[in-house]
Amino acid sequence: MELRVLRYFLAVAREETISGAAEAMHVTQPTLSRQMMELEEELGKTLFVRGKRKIFLTEEGMFLRKRAREIVALVEKTEAEFSAPEECLSGDVHIGGGETDAMRLIARAAHKLQRAHPRVAFHIFSGNAEDVMERIDRGLVDFGIFIEPVDLSKYDFVRLPVKDIWGLLMRKNCPLAAREAIQPNDLLGLPLLVSRQALVKNEISGWMGDRHSQLHIVATYNLLYNASLMVEEGMGYALCLDKIVRTPDEGPLCFRPLKPKIEVGLSVAWKKYQVFSKAAESFLEYLKREI
Repeated sequence: MELRVLRYFLAVAREETISGAAEAMHVTQPTLSRQMMELEEELGKTLFVRGKRKIFLTEEGMFLRKRAREIVALVEKTEAEFSAPEECLSGDVHIGGGETDAMRLIARAAHKLQRAHPRVAFHIFSGNAEDVMERIDRGLVDFGIFIEPVDLSKYDFVRLPVKDIWGLLMRKNCPLAAREAIQPNDLLGLPLLVSRQALVKNEISGWMGDRHSQLHIVATYNLLYNASLMVEEGMGYALCLDKIVRTPDEGPLCFRPLKPKIEVGLSVAWKKYQVFSKAAESFLEYLKREI
């Protein structure tokens, strides 16, 4: 597979028509149609369902779109690192992580580096631990921010000098909003929105003990913002970390910590034996100073 053909494929997947993709990529329609047919022959798979007005991806096509995006992104990242001028520090730093207030520490280090070297750019990817690990392994991000519990044995990492606290996000007009803290029995019978990260479920399970099987889970979430909107609309209560969603005095939501308290640590990790770009190496130095 050629990189050029993968870019053509992504254009067809995005535009959903050969004509639109051909115009976007500045090639003729016959050329693009031939390239797509040759790609299907090379892979031995049908990538498209060709309708009257639109082209739709098959299951194999959707899988290739995911991989093609990763390949193109990695090539572009590598090209940018090699093309960075040597006379001044420049380039891109790619950071992935879950939602956490610890991003403030990351932001402080990034801001200080950028003030000293304005040509350094940062790219942030938000996702759960599995998503971020996959991107580190594929070379798509330089660093990952991880919330415990998480297995980082195959990475190099530094621990951040901060803790996050687990609690319950709810509407202020809920009876539990009058509590200072939430105990395990308080959750029984409540419609709950919980993180779908497996290790997080284990953490809450340990806190609940034998009562965990009695929880009424109405939804799972990956990132908290959309879940907070569901809470705001009265769908339920979200088990989450503090300070991710703002809860101002004039707002409809409030956060109450769990009791006994669950505090979790955070780490910044990167691939072992990683050869960093100059920009990424400098960011790590600034981050260690901030820590």
